[in-house]
Amino acid sequence: MIYTITLNPAIDLVIVTKKLEPKVVNRTESFELQPNGKGVNVSFILKKLGIKSVATGIGGGFTLDYVTNGLAAKGIKTKFLNVKGLTRVNVFTNVIDQNTEYKEVNPGPEISKEVQQQFLAYFEETLTEEDLVVISGSFAQGIEPSYLVQIARIVAAKKAKLVIDSSYLAVIDTLPYHPFLLKPNETELASFYHYQGEMTSAKTVELAQKLVQAGCQNVLVSLGARGAALISEKEVLFANAPKIKVVNSACAGDTMLGTFLAFIEKGQSISEALKVAVAAGSDTASRTGLTDFKLDKLLPQITVKEGMK
Repeated sequence: MIYTITLNPAIDLVIVTKKLEPKVVNRTESFELQPNGKGVNVSFILKKLGIKSVATGIGGGFTLDYVTNGLAAKGIKTKFLNVKGLTRVNVFTNVIDQNTEYKEVNPGPEISKEVQQQFLAYFEETLTEEDLVVISGSFAQGIEPSYLVQIARIVAAKKAKLVIDSSYLAVIDTLPYHPFLLKPNETELASFYHYQGEMTSAKTVELAQKLVQAGCQNVLVSLGARGAALISEKEVLFANAPKIKVVNSACAGDTMLGTFLAFIEKGQSISEALKVAVAAGSDTASRTGLTDFKLDKLLPQITVKEGMK
């Protein structure tokens, strides 16, 4: 079974408006409410591709109910611990006449140490060596970045696989537990090693290979408009991104990760998984919701090659 962990779930309010002016009533073109959180999105993508998962995490209030009900409506099992505070609502506004997007992201509820331990206990009791755990995104208030290491320790003890998509520097401390895959973007990859120079292709490969040498099995690097790269002990693969008009980039990385994992789960080659993952992530970025996997116009634009030059 695949378990996705979202420790700061959200409802995303996605707004499209012709203009955005101060101190006046701005009438919008459309809006959409979406159950969200990076792990939540991975579960949605896995479901679209016929892969079962259990969406887990910590949240609270009627806003968490909206998230879990949205997952259940798609046939996705959930196991969220409920706390007193409210799961957050984030706002993403696409302004047509400015050709830009505004992102307003709120903090989550305060999570006690007791609840954090309850969540860890759930995984200690549940995981088997057949399972894969995906932990994605930021943590709600009260959860320290070192919580990543506690989760990694449990997953390793159970001989399960671990996937991490997080910007916390504590990611480095999980490497002794040999995570199956890390998914940083270029900025996050640089921050792991306190590198402040230009992220050239060579530097991207160099830093990703350092992660591999330190214990990570695979590194999937999101390169934004340039595409993505997969670095492991055996290979370096690069996939360019297709040309799109960005509408909402919030879930593109989650789509890429979920698609990549689904295709690996189905026994497809890493090269094919990378190609479809980039296409799916790009398609999500071009719309207000997640991709519908109608990728016929995007896939021909993508080439997977060895190396990054």
